[in-house]
Amino acid sequence: MSSRNAAPRLELALEERGAAGRVARLTVDHPGKLNILNRALMEELGDKVEQLAADDGLRALVLTGAGERAFIGGADIRDMAVLDRDGAAPFITALHRACDALRRLPVPVIARIHGYALGAGLEVAAACDLRIASEHARFGMPEVKVGIPSVIEAALLPSLIGWGRTRRLLLTAETIDAREAERWGLVQWCVPAAQLDAAVDELLDALFACGPAAIRLQKRLIREWEELPMSQAIERGIACFAEAFAGDEPQRKMGAFLAQAAARRKARHRS
Repeated sequence: MSSRNAAPRLELALEERGAAGRVARLTVDHPGKLNILNRALMEELGDKVEQLAADDGLRALVLTGAGERAFIGGADIRDMAVLDRDGAAPFITALHRACDALRRLPVPVIARIHGYALGAGLEVAAACDLRIASEHARFGMPEVKVGIPSVIEAALLPSLIGWGRTRRLLLTAETIDAREAERWGLVQWCVPAAQLDAAVDELLDALFACGPAAIRLQKRLIREWEELPMSQAIERGIACFAEAFAGDEPQRKMGAFLAQAAARRKARHRS
């Protein structure tokens, strides 16, 4: 049970799903302080995600915050208030490393968002592959209010919501609600708070219904697409398609699909 006065920590739980593999659930646990990230938590987050990358049986990671008030409320202002020019870059690089580890994790990362996702919290969410928010979630980039620009993974926002809306968030420090975030495309699903866990589980079921090797190839390819010109992105897709056939997953999945289709046709003929 989390305590409002407990020291900040990360909680990692592994959920086994038999031969299908497992889900990792990673919780930022500092609810009394809106699950803000200090330097130590940033480094621990990067470490844990990099360790998970070596798990060949991992199928997905669910990232969330403890309590009901926040996903991640931002970076710890107490840490930033004492930074100087020499210390600023290492501090923010620690957060970038954690975000980049999420993007490089070979399996999908789901951000389970409730309450505030502000500043560093929104950057972490943007680094995830899929975002599910409760209708009570709130999103914003308030850095300019405390004298600093929004940086690092804020650079992902234009590809998610467009340049105009990115400028609106970063230059005005506006906070938007979950329904607006869904309309903008910042989150993929907005659900009532009571349905948040069920929505996450439904998404996990959908991921587990897919070929695990294909999902890993697809995430890697999407990451490459973000950084390549169109012609090179298509070339990488062709190579990735061929790579999929190096194993037997396509044959097994397609064979099962064709067998089910044949069974349905026979059933229709009998009726």
